[in-house]
Amino acid sequence: MLTVSKLLPQGQGLAPALLRRAATVALDWDVRQKSRFAATDSQGRALGVFLPRGTVVRGGDVLVAEDGSLVRVIAAPQAVLLITPCARHGTPFDLTRAAYHLGNRHVPIELQPERLLIEPDHVLADMLRALHLTVVEARSAFEPEGGAYAQGGHGHGGHGHDHAHQHEHPHGHTH
Repeated sequence: MLTVSKLLPQGQGLAPALLRRAATVALDWDVRQKSRFAATDSQGRALGVFLPRGTVVRGGDVLVAEDGSLVRVIAAPQAVLLITPCARHGTPFDLTRAAYHLGNRHVPIELQPERLLIEPDHVLADMLRALHLTVVEARSAFEPEGGAYAQGGHGHGGHGHDHAHQHEHPHGHTH
């Protein structure tokens, strides 16, 4: 078994040619939110992944094995609920309302401009339908938001910008 103990978010710092040649491993969300797991890569190698506790692996991240080999992570398609506004009488604001109610229940949500994705849950599906949203079972890669305090500030790392910069806000009065 090949041991992996390092992760490069979105392959940061690696040449595109290296990423193209890297082995891959397809993992669903349940596995990617664990810091310790076993998997098999596209070359048939058994991997034992031991990352720092609390590490979340995202699609596009690169695992570095003990021998220096690279394994690019693919977010595997999995069962999800696809949530959209009702085509007849819904509005985009309905998605905001749905995200609010799901967030209050600490449900992992993938936010997209036209839809939300969550893991299957019939109780939540019924609640969302009662809010006049369309809920459809589907298979898709699932990349939920990491939350405001997650590493990197938000769930889809590798955007290439820094959120630690200073903001100036004129207040119109002196302190």
